[in-house]
Amino acid sequence: MKQTSFSDAEFASKKKLTRRERFLAEIEAATPWPALVAALLPYYPKGDGRGRPPMGLERMLRMYIAQQCFGLSDEGIEDAIYDSQSIRGFVGIDLTHESAPDATTLLKFRRLLEKHNLTRRIFDEINVHLASKGLVMREGTIVDATLIAAPPSTKNRDKERDSEMHQSKKGNDWHFGMKAHVGVDMATGLVHSVVGTAGNVADVTQTHALLHGGEKAVLGDAGYQGVGKRAENADKAIDWHVAMRPSVRKTLKKNSLGRATEKLEKAKASVRAKVEHCFHVVKCLFKHRKTRYRGLAKNNAQLFTLFGFANLVLARRFLGTVQSQVAS
Repeated sequence: MKQTSFSDAEFASKKKLTRRERFLAEIEAATPWPALVAALLPYYPKGDGRGRPPMGLERMLRMYIAQQCFGLSDEGIEDAIYDSQSIRGFVGIDLTHESAPDATTLLKFRRLLEKHNLTRRIFDEINVHLASKGLVMREGTIVDATLIAAPPSTKNRDKERDSEMHQSKKGNDWHFGMKAHVGVDMATGLVHSVVGTAGNVADVTQTHALLHGGEKAVLGDAGYQGVGKRAENADKAIDWHVAMRPSVRKTLKKNSLGRATEKLEKAKASVRAKVEHCFHVVKCLFKHRKTRYRGLAKNNAQLFTLFGFANLVLARRFLGTVQSQVAS
């Protein structure tokens, strides 16, 4: 048995349970650890031959997950393990006889995930786990996209901005970065499809990639006008419920037909609101409002992890474990 240190005993005897502790306890309970470890194990180094043996797979996975949930850099999560007893306990580090994995070790682990497309496996395993709990009802999908800013600075080695990111106009403002396109289950609000593109890619062009194939109805905002007429969607037996353009909606007459149309638009908007919940978790709770890496490949890989664990956060209300939000 592991010997309890004085710091562990002092931490355990405190009277207040912090928000960070509650959040990590909920992630601990909701995450399908055996399934995730089994999915990654065939690709993880076995430690044969010379050199330092690799860190335990589950420990590196926990460190990576804590990094994504708190929006920390590689060096930031290493420091957080030394600073925070709750994060140290979640990762499984006992400083009395071992040190935390350093930032370089985490960097190599993340590159391993990116090389073998394992973040997609993490996302799929989480959704399979939630489906086993009865939380995925594949009858309708809500599609939407959100802009994620990229650093516009040219103060780098290449003296230029990221060539794979582009500008996009929203309203009267221009934004430089990428888009995260998602397909969300209409009943639960859980994400089942994720696609990352440059910021200048139109939302409607990615609709076919956000469908799981069993939809009877699809809802989208005004950016998806004409989606049913596109060649990739023409053969699909789907009821498309797309919002009216704001300029057209303003011209509705104040008669019975106009009032009925306005009421219908409000009803569609109330259903589409569920798609904003996953964006709130990723951008506000996980603090992912700006891309961390250069290029789409690395950022797309990160999106699968973020939206996978956003599903776990959102699923708490269905599993009856809603107690807190993520700590600041």
